[in-house]
Amino acid sequence: MDSHPSISRVYGEVTRAATLGLVVNLLLGIVKLTAGIVGSSFALIADAVNSIGDVVTTVVILFALRIAQHPPDAEHPYGHSRAEAIAATNVALLIVLSALLVGWEAIQRIHIQHPIPATWTLWIAGLNVVIKEGLYHYKVRVGRRTNSAAIIANAWDHRSDALCSLAVLLGLAAIRFGGEAWMPADEVASLIVVAAIIWSGIHLFRSGAHELMDVQADQGFLNQIRSEALQVPGVEDIETLWVRKSGLEFFADIHIEVAPTLTVAAGHRIGHQVKDRLREKFVTLRDVLVHLEPNQSCEANEPDS
Repeated sequence: MDSHPSISRVYGEVTRAATLGLVVNLLLGIVKLTAGIVGSSFALIADAVNSIGDVVTTVVILFALRIAQHPPDAEHPYGHSRAEAIAATNVALLIVLSALLVGWEAIQRIHIQHPIPATWTLWIAGLNVVIKEGLYHYKVRVGRRTNSAAIIANAWDHRSDALCSLAVLLGLAAIRFGGEAWMPADEVASLIVVAAIIWSGIHLFRSGAHELMDVQADQGFLNQIRSEALQVPGVEDIETLWVRKSGLEFFADIHIEVAPTLTVAAGHRIGHQVKDRLREKFVTLRDVLVHLEPNQSCEANEPDS
């Protein structure tokens, strides 16, 4: 049950994309945190917490990706690919907790007078929008190329961050051009960021939990597998197809219908052809379990003895 040789390239590309996101988020987190403190903008501080949370998430997921690539052993015959989902659920809870703490602080600050944020903080927020939107487009391309749901989800997290930074930018602009009357806009913008962080945390937790509960793969992927299996000579129909996600990889259980008159050896050969074809076509399929069923229509057409 060794992984397809190409899966290492998928892990490599996903790891490089995640590492780039980690470095960018770390730099942005430091810049925004410093700018928020020096420039008196709590919204930028909240946005910095968002970026730092993304750094923590990415570090844990990178560690989990390393574990996920360990080969199967006696205690883990299906491999270690679920390490990513376990890490994601735990990190998600940490993200939600940190967001709630930031949100509580923002609520307490709404009616407190504080200095108007410096003008240059607008440039920080605007630059963050551009960088995050760029990361979104880059990771969407990587995710589609590698068929990695994790990277696509991470790409949308960058799009969410870009929208959060846009909210911060609008809040800071309202204060700068509206004066003290618009002072609460800074805290309102931070609460928008908090809401987005909580939404992302819940989405990350649900995604990891679904994977741990062996949720069926999406219908588009199932249709592709079904279509490929039906092209193998001797396969007359597909009775059952179950595909479960495990990290960046998938495990498939497929029941194929063949002519009931086939010998065991012939049916076994067709089953291996189905498995080999599917694993060659879909590099993220770690293993395919093929079960043979007699085609009922063929049995019905057989003459009575």
